[in-house]
Amino acid sequence: MSTHTASPFRQPRAVWAVAFACVISFMGIGLVDPILPALTDQLHATPTQAELLFTSYLVVTAVAMLVTGWVSSRIGAKKTLVAGLVLIVVFAAAAAASGSIGGIVGFRAGWGLGNALFIATSLAVIVGSASGGFGGAIVLYETALGIGIATGPLLGGLLGSISWRGPFFGVSVLMLVALVATVAFVEKTPPPAERSRLSEPLTALRHRSLRTTSLVGLLYNWGFFTLLGYAPFLMNLSAIRLGLVFFGWGLLVALFAVFGAIWLKDRFGTARTLYGSLVGVAVILAVIGTFSGSVPTVIVAVIASGAFVGLNNTLVTTAVMSISPVPRSVASATYGFVRFIGGGLAPLAAGLLAAGISVHVPFWIGAVVVLAGVALLTTVHRDLENADATADGEAAEEAVTEIPADPEEAILAEDALRHESGRS
Repeated sequence: MSTHTASPFRQPRAVWAVAFACVISFMGIGLVDPILPALTDQLHATPTQAELLFTSYLVVTAVAMLVTGWVSSRIGAKKTLVAGLVLIVVFAAAAAASGSIGGIVGFRAGWGLGNALFIATSLAVIVGSASGGFGGAIVLYETALGIGIATGPLLGGLLGSISWRGPFFGVSVLMLVALVATVAFVEKTPPPAERSRLSEPLTALRHRSLRTTSLVGLLYNWGFFTLLGYAPFLMNLSAIRLGLVFFGWGLLVALFAVFGAIWLKDRFGTARTLYGSLVGVAVILAVIGTFSGSVPTVIVAVIASGAFVGLNNTLVTTAVMSISPVPRSVASATYGFVRFIGGGLAPLAAGLLAAGISVHVPFWIGAVVVLAGVALLTTVHRDLENADATADGEAAEEAVTEIPADPEEAILAEDALRHESGRS
């Protein structure tokens, strides 16, 4: 029996307000890459000091993941969303006005706290306000994710070609617009009946399957953020050209996260597809490490890595959510905490290793670390196959009605929804 499905793009103003904020938030993933060399030159900083922009942002985001569920369960989704947006506006503007690399690093930490609060509630608010059901909300959320990831580096390059302060001011202004729209159009959301406990994300690590897949996420993110954080220093390009390189990278991330991951997973299963994509990241890291002096090779490798990054961003999250024995909101917080720790420490380690030994070493180590993730993932191979075999629509509905801690959970939900619609 066929039913009429409303367009996912015919939505109330509240949904568009939050979706716009999502685009700007996801831009932050690659926004600073084009200006890293400019920061080192104009602020007389070392590459290692510049890498702290990633470390402070991601480590604070990781720790904040442990408390976002506790906060939102007490003050409600809208207030949590608004608090996150306010922090991003304030700290992005403060980073732009700063005159030292230390100040920017500190303000990026506050930015990370705001981003964690925002990400933790944005999908829940979209689902609660959207017309057209779960499927429409997920499509809209994924569209915002893809646009943000792809355009972040391009905006960073365009504004960074004027001044290194430009990307930070740009995010602050755009998020201020999103904040005003959110306050004006999103209805008040009361706190849920059941409050979350602070201990839930950490105690969830007692479960072997969640602990193992979260550690795989940490190892993968070590390699990913080694590439994202240090590769710009190898290319010797202007801010706008770096922005274009990472724009190409971002397009592949978005396409393979939204479409490629689902297509490959349906044909080969989560585990086998993930083995291939993780090995792909390791190979690219090894290529960059071996040919660090060849700018064309590094550029091609960075852009090509977007395909594997997109697959991994979706599939590692799929692995975590599909075999976790705890509620998805708790699993998301646990996974976000563990994986962002790896992402935050890797750029700093890359800077120290490059300065102390050689620019080749961080990428070779990153390749080995990602391959260690492949080996670790094999220990839960059977669990992943069982989860693929039993995926159903009820899991999808649960995924989108709970508060997620990372954007890729939306893609997992859509995947399960597709399985459900294929059987109906």
